[in-house]
Order: sequence, then structure tokens, then C-alpha cells
Amino acid sequence: MDKTHWITVVSEKVLLAIIGVATCLAALQHLYNMYLSMEIMLADLFLLFIFTEILAMVAAFYSSKRIPVTLPIIIAITALCRLIVMQNKDMDALIIIAEASAVIILAGAAYIMSLKDKISLEKLKDRD
Repeated sequence: MDKTHWITVVSEKVLLAIIGVATCLAALQHLYNMYLSMEIMLADLFLLFIFTEILAMVAAFYSSKRIPVTLPIIIAITALCRLIVMQNKDMDALIIIAEASAVIILAGAAYIMSLKDKISLEKLKDRD
């Protein structure tokens, strides 16, 4: 194995492990803050969902040695939805429309990427 490739593989795994641990710690901190405030808001649930998706992305890498492109897109959609929910009533309507448009564009991209994966899987079945 090439030395550069070995360094890349090991550093990738170490960094993803750090991301996984940091995500767990951030989720625990957020849960603790929710407990202290004795209040659970919709934005809190969105943030916990984002943490879960990040962990799923790390797990997907460890199981398949690649990160599906749709997972970061779904994380971005969830983050934008969280922003939309957290905005107060005084926000400019154009900002909300722009954020909602971004969600629609990302959803379309996720759909197209899922079609690509489906077509790729069908090609693999045809080869076998």
C-alpha cells in the first residue's frame, strides 16, 4: 500500500471517529441543556435529528467505505428547516421564501441522487 494512501485512509478514519465522538458529546450537551430548561422546542428536535444524521453518515462510511451523497443533502435540508422554524415573525418574507426554495432544490437533488443510486444498483445486478 502506498504511504500517501495509507496516511489518507488512517487520517480519514481518525477524523470521522472524532466527528462521531464530538457529535455524541454535542447531543448530550444539548439534551442536558433541554433538561435544565425543562423545555423541548421543535428547533431542539431538529437539532437532535441533525446529530442523528451525522452519526448515520459516519456509520455509513465505516460500513461501506464511502459516504452516500444524499446524507449530507438531507442534513442540509434539516438544518434549513430548523432555521425556518427558529425565525421570528418579524423576518423578511423573501428570506423565508429563499430558504424554502433552497429546501426544494436540495430535495430535488436528493431525489436525483437516489435515482442515480438505484440505476447503479440495477447495473450491478445486470452484471451478475
